[in-house]
This record gives sequence, structure tokens and C-alpha cells, in this order.
Amino acid sequence: MNAVVSKLNTKPLKERLTKEEWEQRVQLAACYRLAAAHRMTDLIHTHISARVPGPEHHFLINAYGLMFDEITASSLVKVDLEGNVLEDPTGYGINPAGYVIHSAIHAAREDVACVMHTHTRDGIAVSAQKNGLLPLSQHSMRFYNRIAYHDYEGVALDLEERERLVADMGSLSAMILRNHGLLTTGKTVREAFDNMYYLERACQAQIAAMSGGAELRLASAEVGEKVAKHFERPNRPSIGKDWDALLRMLDRQDQSYKQ
Repeated sequence: MNAVVSKLNTKPLKERLTKEEWEQRVQLAACYRLAAAHRMTDLIHTHISARVPGPEHHFLINAYGLMFDEITASSLVKVDLEGNVLEDPTGYGINPAGYVIHSAIHAAREDVACVMHTHTRDGIAVSAQKNGLLPLSQHSMRFYNRIAYHDYEGVALDLEERERLVADMGSLSAMILRNHGLLTTGKTVREAFDNMYYLERACQAQIAAMSGGAELRLASAEVGEKVAKHFERPNRPSIGKDWDALLRMLDRQDQSYKQ
């Protein structure tokens, strides 16, 4: 990745950006705070990115040195697909592995506005299981036949891995990175978080069920497909209501993410 190319500017960041970019920053900062609130963090070492609205193919990602509950709209780092850092208010730069993973998807998937990657205990545990995600719960059946897998190749520092990661993901919105963690995407920040929240819950349920020692009951292929199609309905009445409620929760607790 190349050095910061933007110049210092005394004008406040918010005043230098389009309204659309600032709103995307607020949404992404909220997502980081929600990930922290739901214990989907690994200190400073995972990442959530969001495409900057417009034709430039820039994206926003966390500064490599901030905890998720510290991240604000103005602290997010803006980079291009070649790894040039265009805006870095903190001076911390970004996680190189985060650049590799997120730039791959943003370059290949015009339909994706947000990419979320986690290293949670249960997500890693399921990623290490040979059979992957099982149809054990309603949460897991959201992803029935709709989850990708990518084999572990080591810490994601090899730019050539991007081609293989994108090929494995295809057009899906959720992926298990073998022996590594979870990855979800969305057409909005809300959608990427929604996918990750329920993928994480599915992994939690799977590890809990398996640890109980009782024989497991898997849903049939017919039921798994039925549930997945239910959650694919474009006009489900719940869509969006949860995000508004989550933002209200953040606002009650700490509105600094909007700064």
C-alpha cells in the first residue's frame, strides 16, 4: 500500500465531503460500534468496509490502531482499490490483510456496498469444522446452500489470493473463511451487519448444540431451502426496522460515532 496522498486541510472533514459520503461514514461507524456491542471484535485486527458513493471506487475502512468502540465517522480511512490511502485523519494507516480481503470484493462486486469480516470464537470454531455450517437452527437455515467457503492460505497478505477468494465467493453474500473466521456482504451497511449477526448466531447455536453431547437433529433439505427462500423475500416487513432500532440504541448510549 502506498503512502497518504491527501494534503492536510484546515477545513473540517465533514465540510469537505459529499453528503452521501458523510452519511455512509456515519452508517459504517455505527456498524463498528454495534460489532463491539455484540462482542464481534478481535481487538483491532478485523475490519468492516463500505464503498464510498460515487464513480471513484473508493472505500472506507477502520484505522489500524483504534478499537471498534472508538471509531467515528471522521476517523475512518479512505483508500482506493490500488491501496493508496486518500484520507487518514488518525495517521494509523490500515491493516494490510484488511486491504487484501476488502479490496478484492469491492473490485469484483459492484453490487456490494459493505463487507464485514470477523474473528469470533464460534465463527472460528465452525470454520475449523469439516462440514461447515449445519442446518441446526433457523438462523443457520437462512444460509442454506447460500454460503461460500474459502480455504485458509495463511495471513491474507498475498495479493494473488484475492482472485481465489472472489472466485470462491461468487455472487453469494456470506462466506466462511476456513480456519479463520466469517465474512458477509450487503448492498447496504445494514444488510452486511444483518447477515453477520445471524451468521454469528448460527455459529453460536451450532457450537452450543454440539457441546451438549446429545445426538443432533438436522433439518431436511426441503425445510432448509424453504427457510432460506423465506428470508430472501424482498418485501419482508422486518427489513430495516431492526437497523433503526439499533441506531436508536446507540444514540441512547453514545452518539460520538456520528462525529
